[in-house]
Amino acid sequence: MEIIEVLGFCAALLIGLTLGLIGGGGSILAVPALAYLFLLDEKLATGYSLFVVGCSALVGGFKQFQKGNVDFKTALIFGLPAIVSVSLVRSFLIPIIPDELFVFNGTTITRRMAMFGLFALVMIPAAFAMLKSPKSNSTTSNSKDVQYHYLLILVEGLVIGAITGIVGAGGGFLIIPALVLLAKIDIKKAIGTSLVIVTLKSLIGFFLGDAFTMEIDWGFLLVFTAIAIVGIFVGTFLNSLFDGRKLRKGFGYFILLMAGFIFYMEFIASAT
Repeated sequence: MEIIEVLGFCAALLIGLTLGLIGGGGSILAVPALAYLFLLDEKLATGYSLFVVGCSALVGGFKQFQKGNVDFKTALIFGLPAIVSVSLVRSFLIPIIPDELFVFNGTTITRRMAMFGLFALVMIPAAFAMLKSPKSNSTTSNSKDVQYHYLLILVEGLVIGAITGIVGAGGGFLIIPALVLLAKIDIKKAIGTSLVIVTLKSLIGFFLGDAFTMEIDWGFLLVFTAIAIVGIFVGTFLNSLFDGRKLRKGFGYFILLMAGFIFYMEFIASAT
């Protein structure tokens, strides 16, 4: 095994550790690890990331379910549009995007540059979500009493599902505030419910799209995912030893650095 592959599997462990320590955000590292350490192309990196994200969220969602922090009715209402959107994007849009999109100022913009450029942009609000301490919503509502804004939910689900399908990120940082604002549920229940939504749309999107359109290296993917899941349990065990707020802020700054690194690699280094 080459040193770069060892670093790649260490990154898988870091993904899980981050999820276990601070409850989110780590899966956004999956695409950079798969693309730059294992040298996967943009289709495979984002597709594999969906599987890793979905499995990681499944573990986290089950833990939140045990704590009573999952509203399944809200998860279904919010999740259905996202599931449809991500499945359509992975099944029909990604396979037909050409390798070269257009020429801008003498530079050929490729599919990889567009997908990873969008991913870097998505990482910025994700980083600020980490830097901002979550505040509890004082008015916790029962799902039976919620007046859902169905049109807004539909639009939000379709947009987040499309973003997830293109960049391979779970989008929990977008789902959580939407749940708090549109369903008026407490932040803790919003976090747990978002994990269920991320699980459903990521895994269904992967199996309905990528599993039928790409050749999957299941041996590698399952090993990478298993290491990430081990990291979740290790991170959960170590959680009480660290200040979660400081970890979230530190990881937020790290995500910003990663966004800059991806932008540099795709738009500056590749052009020289």
